[in-house]
Amino acid sequence: MIGFSTYRAAALGLFLLVVIGLAGGAGWLAYSAALSQLAARGQADLSLASDRLVGQLQRFRQVAVLMADHPQMVNLAKGQGAATQASDVLLTAADKTGAVEILLASTNGMVLASSTPQTITPLKGHPHYERAMRGALGTAHARISGTNRRAFYFAAPILEGEKALGAVVVAVDMEAIEESDWRGDPHAVFFTDADNVIFVANRSELVLRSRTQTGGFGPDSVRMFNGHKVWSLNSGPYIPQQALHLVQPLPIIGMTGETLLDTAPAQRLAWLQAATVAALLLAFGAILFWVTERRRALATQLQIEAKAKSELETRVNERTQELRQAQAELVQAGKLSALGQMSAGISHELNQPLMAIRSFAENAETFLERGKIDVAGKNLARISELARRMGRIISNFRAFAKQESEPMSDVDIVAVVEAVLEMSEARFLADKVTLTWQTPTAPVFVRGGEVRLQQVLVNLISNAIDAMEGSSERCIEIAIKADRDKAHLRVRDTGPGIESPEKIFDPYYTTKAVGKADGLGLGLSISYGLVQSFGGDIRGRNHPEGGAVFTVELARTVMEKAA
Repeated sequence: MIGFSTYRAAALGLFLLVVIGLAGGAGWLAYSAALSQLAARGQADLSLASDRLVGQLQRFRQVAVLMADHPQMVNLAKGQGAATQASDVLLTAADKTGAVEILLASTNGMVLASSTPQTITPLKGHPHYERAMRGALGTAHARISGTNRRAFYFAAPILEGEKALGAVVVAVDMEAIEESDWRGDPHAVFFTDADNVIFVANRSELVLRSRTQTGGFGPDSVRMFNGHKVWSLNSGPYIPQQALHLVQPLPIIGMTGETLLDTAPAQRLAWLQAATVAALLLAFGAILFWVTERRRALATQLQIEAKAKSELETRVNERTQELRQAQAELVQAGKLSALGQMSAGISHELNQPLMAIRSFAENAETFLERGKIDVAGKNLARISELARRMGRIISNFRAFAKQESEPMSDVDIVAVVEAVLEMSEARFLADKVTLTWQTPTAPVFVRGGEVRLQQVLVNLISNAIDAMEGSSERCIEIAIKADRDKAHLRVRDTGPGIESPEKIFDPYYTTKAVGKADGLGLGLSISYGLVQSFGGDIRGRNHPEGGAVFTVELARTVMEKAA
């Protein structure tokens, strides 16, 4: 008992370790997947913010380029225009575009005209101005002199041929851009310049903070999760303590876009995933423990049930063999029953040819005595024909009565119908039934057994004749219709029809009078089983014009379809 308890404690400890490991792994996978999704969304948001910033700045770039081509600016740069008129044009352009200042500088950096009245220091040495003097578009960013405001500058050259006559400089207020578009973004987005100084941000506390200096803005620690950088920060209530850091270079404005995405939702999802896995594993462990305990209690019962099952399978196999034998006997009994119904006509079918043979034989003898050899020969020929007919009738009955054990083969269903009609001729005459048989012009081969197909047709014809016992009009119509894949044998009578079409193939269901020898209700059930064994189908329904119609559907052979 002590050993068993120790084993159970060890198993429980091992199971708890597995639970912790799997739950931790599930949490890590969930956290990594959530970070990947967060990174994808954050990268898209950062791209949108970057595009907005670049797009807004590009408007002012176009202003600088357009104003550099303005006639007033060109004339003043050449020393031919009036500074007052040029300043008015620049003021109008600044008012319309929202620029902080637009000015025109000469080749020595002196301001020739400006949209603002204050004194402007010379631009000589400013990077954007110097680049414009070299014939290219210059850009720069800095604080506006004498203020804490930040500006982004575009300098467009005024060219005469390849020579720069001056430059138009447009100053953009960055704070206005921040407030107009993305101060309300849920994630911290900022843009750093080449000196790692945050020049633009949607969080005011980040503006102009350095990323490299002591006391600047940066992470306390950086961890990598599945290729993603996660910063740990302590930078106030509006910056997440754990954040996913993403970057996007913006060479067109000389900055780098950065964003910090709060990882708290991803952490909650990871914890939830881990807790769910742990709960499921613990539940599974509890169920497994219960099942294990139950298994020990049910071991003896399962052995007893296995033994009973084995005995039951043996008895089922024995009963199956008995049922198969009984089915074979029922099939044979059905054929013998059909033969019994036709027995009254057998003597008539054979007696008539016998009487004719006797008469023709006596006449032939008389004609031979008289020397009429030709007439006697005709009588002998008639005797031979009648003998062949008797032999054919006896052969059909003998084949129909025997036990057929041959496998399925290609059977000419037209020949089957002809044989059955020949066997049933006496009953047609005795019951005064008119037969309409539309004989096909060529054989129709199907898959089946010849004798078993004969039995199916005999059952259908016998049932049809029995059904028309009280009818004034007694007619049976037999037809074969063949399409590419199947052959359809149809038997229709002019009786009262079927009372319950859905029950006609049920064993022992019959509409015949109780006590009649042929009223067991097995004929159609046996026929149904035989047709199903051929892979075919048999259906019965009431005809719209009266009576019942049965259709036997069988697969045509490959040879027949090819023909």
